[in-house]
Amino acid sequence: MRSGIQRVVLIAIIAMSISLQGCKAPGEVKERNPYNLEIITTIEEYLSTVNADSSNLLVDLERHLPGVAIDIRYATPDNFTGEVIYTMPKAWLRRDAADSLLKIQQLLAKEGLGLKIFDAYRPYAATLYFYEVYPDTTFVAAPWKGSIHNRGGAVDLTLIDLATGEELIMPTPFDEFSERASHSYPIEDSIAAKNRDKLREVMINNGFTMYEHEWWHYNIKKRERYSLMDISFEELEKINK
Repeated sequence: MRSGIQRVVLIAIIAMSISLQGCKAPGEVKERNPYNLEIITTIEEYLSTVNADSSNLLVDLERHLPGVAIDIRYATPDNFTGEVIYTMPKAWLRRDAADSLLKIQQLLAKEGLGLKIFDAYRPYAATLYFYEVYPDTTFVAAPWKGSIHNRGGAVDLTLIDLATGEELIMPTPFDEFSERASHSYPIEDSIAAKNRDKLREVMINNGFTMYEHEWWHYNIKKRERYSLMDISFEELEKINK
């Protein structure tokens, strides 16, 4: 178990890495990318991919989805690491995924339901830290491959009651790393099972695929076409104002 001082030092390093503005000084590239993956680390590189293919655009979900509930847990200590990971409570997704969520939001609204977003695009530096804290690739992406979140092609979310803003009952809280979070786990609570199935149905029918072990995690189809990224939220915010 890492000591308190070691944890503080490591989280400081990761926070600095997440907020770096694409710096590639000697020694930093290896520290931020120890597995030598192809990762976009500068705004210039990112904008080049967008110019080549507009579907690479990362869309701010809070702006794209009118009235969507945002609860970015990694911008608070209320997550499995117990640390503040993100420096801004933002949710970004590739354009096609964001458009699919907009359609899903509109369909759910007819039933008095809405979406709450827990996480979307995730800088690669955060994936490195998550594995340091919890080295189990069932629930945490393997850093030697990178996460679909790093590609801007994954979203963690739940359903809410639009009238009250309250989350619907689900089998587990978000980020509970247990077998109970699996889609195939037999849930005794029929309401939780129904809500889990409702979310899965609307997501799968509108462009997403589920992740078996986490009821809250969905991936856009053909997500492999998107590059891994380690761009900070601050940099994305600057070019989208």
